[in-house]
Amino acid sequence: MENNKTRIQPQNKYDLTRGTVWKVILRFAFPLLIANLLLQFNQIVDSIIVGRVLGKEALAAVSASFFIYYFIISLVIGIGSGTTVVISQYFGARQFENVQKAFSSFFIFMLIAGVVLSISGIIFAEQLFRLTNTPEEVIPDAVSYFKIYIGGTFLFVTFNSIISILRGLGEALRPMWFIFITTMLNIVLDFIFILYLNWGIEGAARATIIAQGIGMCVALSYVNNKQPMLSIRKKDMLFNWSIFKQSLKIGLPTSIQQSAIALGLIALLGIVNQFGTDTLTAYGAAGKIDTIITQAVLTLSGALAAFCGQNIGAKQFDRIKKGLRFTMLINLVFGVCTFMAVYYLGDRLMLLFTTDPEVIAIGKEYLVIMAFFFCIHGALNIYNGLLRGAGNTLFPMLISICCLWLIRVPLAYYLSDILNRTGIWWAIGISITIGFLITFFYFRFGHWKRFMVIK
Repeated sequence: MENNKTRIQPQNKYDLTRGTVWKVILRFAFPLLIANLLLQFNQIVDSIIVGRVLGKEALAAVSASFFIYYFIISLVIGIGSGTTVVISQYFGARQFENVQKAFSSFFIFMLIAGVVLSISGIIFAEQLFRLTNTPEEVIPDAVSYFKIYIGGTFLFVTFNSIISILRGLGEALRPMWFIFITTMLNIVLDFIFILYLNWGIEGAARATIIAQGIGMCVALSYVNNKQPMLSIRKKDMLFNWSIFKQSLKIGLPTSIQQSAIALGLIALLGIVNQFGTDTLTAYGAAGKIDTIITQAVLTLSGALAAFCGQNIGAKQFDRIKKGLRFTMLINLVFGVCTFMAVYYLGDRLMLLFTTDPEVIAIGKEYLVIMAFFFCIHGALNIYNGLLRGAGNTLFPMLISICCLWLIRVPLAYYLSDILNRTGIWWAIGISITIGFLITFFYFRFGHWKRFMVIK
């Protein structure tokens, strides 16, 4: 580590503890937003090609695969978020030698976890789809797509972990370019594999895996040769259990939260599947549109987490309050604009995926109801971002699990009997509102400050 230490120097361009608060947040958030939009654009184009060329059954297969895959990788997502918080606070406290220790420990963990998750997913693929009541005509395509997709889990989690860690250091521009490369490559390969080679739904999965693999290689090359605080050289890749325990302490609640959310999504998927292939297809397509819409606020949440992490490490709490007020204002303005756009253009957005009138109608119905709760959902994510930046992931975990399993899923079952499929959408919005109210009052009490890594 001696050589690594000598090249570790504070980097002002990554420092979020200095400068005008709103300018610092926007400067960090803008590349983050572009990167997140690129990721969603990638999924959108993937779904458009699959839906338009291969049909709504293939699109439903991709939608069903997403929820199950999200559940499987929830563990590493959570540990990655914990590592990002630890690195962010060490950076803010100017403890640069611990930044590399946290990174190398997490990277070694990812090597092992990625292989285990890939093998498990391939073995149990068909059983997972049958457990979620996936329509019988969708299962063959879903299994074929899923086995290839999950086979590249190591590539996916390694690439995204590097992106998250770089953001924890305050670096957002280069991760954006890495994602841009993988997105453009994925789209090009989609056209080649599906339209010209006629590989069907398996071609879509192969395109994603190859693109992620190339993106991972580019990101690792940058980390090893250009990033002064990180290294994957053999002499630097040591596992530090003490620091990794801090990542686990912060990340495990998020892992449990993500797993619970994923299971809840699967439970909701089971309810959605009862209404047939049209509803499943609309739910998947409209869900992708909804995800793109929410990227602005999710980006603010991620930016606020990194901003708070560094400023907590530097003990600048006044900057945190200013950052919270600014992100809330942006959320309010964007929420109102989004509702108007979805209300008047929802059906046109659904036309990107399918020309089936029933699927379009169901999709717009979902989007309008979700847009009604957009500002509330955004505020919840912003508060959760602040709490994550402070290292307090336990409370968001408890609230997410309770609202999901004690409110959303039971209410979806109940309202779907009364209002049919729209009851599911309203149950989602109601649970989000309750979660926001509880989180707001918790934040006001100030207990979140006790969870800081840097005392």
